[in-house]
Amino acid sequence: MDSAPPVDTVAAAIHALYHNPDAAEKERASMWLQEFQRSLFSWEISDQLLQMKRDVETCYFAAQTMRTKIQYSFHELPGQSHEMLRDSLINHMQTMSDPKFHVITTQLCLALADLALQMTQWKNSASFLIHRFYSSNATHMPLLIELLTVLPEEVDSHSLRLGLNRREEFRVELGEAAPTVINLLTACSENYLNDQRLLGKIFKCLASWFYIRVCPSEEMSQSKIIVLLFELLKKSDTPSMLHEATSDCLCAALYSMEDVEEHLPLAKVLYQGINLLPEAYTMAVAEEDVDKCINYCRIFTELAEAFMEMMVETPNQAFGDLRTLDAVLTCVGHPQSEVAEITFNFWYRLSEIIYKRDSRELTDLYRPYIERLIHSLSVHCQIDTEHEGIPDESDDFGDFRVRVSELIKDVIFIVGSSSCFAQMFHNLASQQGASWEVTEAALFIMSSVAKNVLPDETTVVPQVMQAIISLPEGTHRAVRYTSTRILGELAEWIEKHPDYLDPVLNFLMTGLRDEELASVSGKSIQSICSTCQDHLQGHLECLLNIAQAVDAFNLSGESALGIIKGTALVLARMPLDKVQDGLKRLVLVQVTSLSQIVKGEASSKQGASTDPVVWLDRLATIFRHTNPQITNGQVHPCLVVLQEIWPVLSETCTKYQADIRVIERYCRCLRFAIRCIGKSAAALLTPLVTQMVGFYQSHMHSCYLYLGSILVDEYGREPSCVPGLIDMLQAFMGPTYTILQEPNGLRSHPDTVDDFFRLCTRLLQRCPLGILQSPAMQSILPCAIAAITLDHREANASVMKFFTEVIQCATAKWEAEDFERRKAAVNSIFQEYGEPLTKAMIEACSFYLPAYRMPDHGEVIFHLLQYDRESLSKWLEAALQGLPTETAGRVTATPKQLSDFHKELCSAEEEKIVCYALRDFTRLYR
Repeated sequence: MDSAPPVDTVAAAIHALYHNPDAAEKERASMWLQEFQRSLFSWEISDQLLQMKRDVETCYFAAQTMRTKIQYSFHELPGQSHEMLRDSLINHMQTMSDPKFHVITTQLCLALADLALQMTQWKNSASFLIHRFYSSNATHMPLLIELLTVLPEEVDSHSLRLGLNRREEFRVELGEAAPTVINLLTACSENYLNDQRLLGKIFKCLASWFYIRVCPSEEMSQSKIIVLLFELLKKSDTPSMLHEATSDCLCAALYSMEDVEEHLPLAKVLYQGINLLPEAYTMAVAEEDVDKCINYCRIFTELAEAFMEMMVETPNQAFGDLRTLDAVLTCVGHPQSEVAEITFNFWYRLSEIIYKRDSRELTDLYRPYIERLIHSLSVHCQIDTEHEGIPDESDDFGDFRVRVSELIKDVIFIVGSSSCFAQMFHNLASQQGASWEVTEAALFIMSSVAKNVLPDETTVVPQVMQAIISLPEGTHRAVRYTSTRILGELAEWIEKHPDYLDPVLNFLMTGLRDEELASVSGKSIQSICSTCQDHLQGHLECLLNIAQAVDAFNLSGESALGIIKGTALVLARMPLDKVQDGLKRLVLVQVTSLSQIVKGEASSKQGASTDPVVWLDRLATIFRHTNPQITNGQVHPCLVVLQEIWPVLSETCTKYQADIRVIERYCRCLRFAIRCIGKSAAALLTPLVTQMVGFYQSHMHSCYLYLGSILVDEYGREPSCVPGLIDMLQAFMGPTYTILQEPNGLRSHPDTVDDFFRLCTRLLQRCPLGILQSPAMQSILPCAIAAITLDHREANASVMKFFTEVIQCATAKWEAEDFERRKAAVNSIFQEYGEPLTKAMIEACSFYLPAYRMPDHGEVIFHLLQYDRESLSKWLEAALQGLPTETAGRVTATPKQLSDFHKELCSAEEEKIVCYALRDFTRLYR
């Protein structure tokens, strides 16, 4: 936008966006307004629109524009205009006291808070705002409360790249203002006691100050607002909205006590107050007020989180009183599962601490509590009595049961899997005539722990086995479903008790013929085949027949693959001649169907798929899991099979060369086939590479690059294959660079970046000298450095792994005879690229990448330290000199901070020290 548009034009575009019935006109207005918001003119025009107050939509757009401009484009404003902007925002808020402008004032409050954080010359902003709004007009009180709410909330905003120094400076300012704010909120809570809406806002505001941990504990422990908070929570007639706000505030207060000893006065007040709330919770349960029950549950859970260490270190003493656990467990027993679910993270954290303590005494102490937890969870897992058919694992209740299962697996070591399994069974046995939903829920809990039941257990499991395989015909489908699932989970126990194999397999084979039970039966068969391979050789013929006819059953795609996988695993244990025969039978079904699809002759028989992906996935599964033991000199039994089906696979690739979905599965199938057969398949290398390279020229599917890396992994150590693999890389490079050098090419094609550098890394691992001495490296290295800033998890990890391998070529002595040549090649690389690489990594971590990506960069830096500490010191110094030390008047990094970081990094002797230093340093720029 080269010139400022008239204000009326902007207003007309906003009106069209909200009110024009023509979708095309709406889209055109939206695109134009987005361009307007990016322009410099939007600052002044938005201010004018707010002054004009034409309508709510126009004012909202203008306010939102002001906020986003302050968030992302604050650098556009000269320093002398900051005060005028602040005063203008305040004036707009003061003239918009009408409730209809609430959404607009919220945006303006956020804009003013973000301005306060970035406007370094504006000191003591909280006190300044209190003075401007509190003394001017009582009607502005709600506005002031909202301002004081968002001010601390924005301190840790990820949208603002303030840097650690500015955030800490502002946090200190808020800490100094905290007593004034608390006094103000206390006075307001007394003055507006009957204004429940404003009272809720006051508690929300106090919560935001608690969350940034600047409220003085001593003053808060004696504050009347805390007394009021507990009074409201204890009263049964407190409105829901106010009850939620007070609960949020109390949870924030508990969260703020990171170190209980430092906040002892407040901790005592909160602990004593919360211990008086169980009666109020009981009243809320009686009144069936689920919302309030949820609030109380959050409070009890947050209390338990705050004092968790004490409950473990000094149980039943002072703050470690285990009555807190009783309160949490009471909430778990609430009829609504959404209440119980609030506590899940607490139980996980508690179990983690107990596990690390590894104390029998502590485990025994907590066992009764975990037993109560599991019992309550089993009740929550009961399916509705009116439900028919098998459990629905895809709905919300199904998701809840999955989370229950995961939680039980986390805490079960406290009780013991075998003990829990036995207890659930005994509970069922003691309830003669228990309803089907109670039985199914107990079986569901048992299935969660069955995998960890000790194989030498001979008391309960045999009874469970007998009960399952003897289930009467009229048993509810859900009970049969969960029972079938348990059999699969007990595969390790069955492996130690092979006498049960025949009756269990017969039970599961019967389930395969049942439409509702087919898929779960298939999964259990897969599990048993995977675990009991040595005992199933006599059942191979039966398994082959089932695997060849999977489409005759009502199986999910996953279960069908599972049966094929299980059959392949058993087949791999057979003598080599039988492996080849069985493999042909397994493969023939898939290849025949695939060939018919490719030729356009696909069968329409029931159950058969006309999607080539289905058959390619099955072939991949077969090759992946058929891994017989081959001794020197023996011909791999799978080689002949692969050679026979290669023409069909090649035709499939030719026909579907433009379809990325099919080609990805084709490459995956070949990946496992090559992994299965290994060097024996070298004869296919030339035609395969020729085909891949040819199709990559016109269809740049990155999976070809990935398959290329598999070929390198298998054949890269064969001297005769190395020239061909290097030629393959060079053939891939042209098309790859074409798309990566497009505008935003790296960002638009992260899969290509990922797979290309995985290929380069494999070459460095398998034939390092071949690639290091190749002219290709002169273009690969600049491309890799450019990709360092790419914010894509897999792609960035592959790039950094590439650099790690380059360095290790000069530090890891794989083969003495070529080590010196490798080292010389690496030295030549880093003489040219060492400094740009270091600079790119420091800038990427400081400005472009999320924190979780830094360990990969830390690993490369640590390897550079091991490679050449002195050179890295120089490269790092140059990189740090290029970083800004001040942004928009804010100090980002002081000379001392830069010096300390340089010293800490260059003296590091462990990789984790490098990662910690990098993480702490980059916070200065975030």
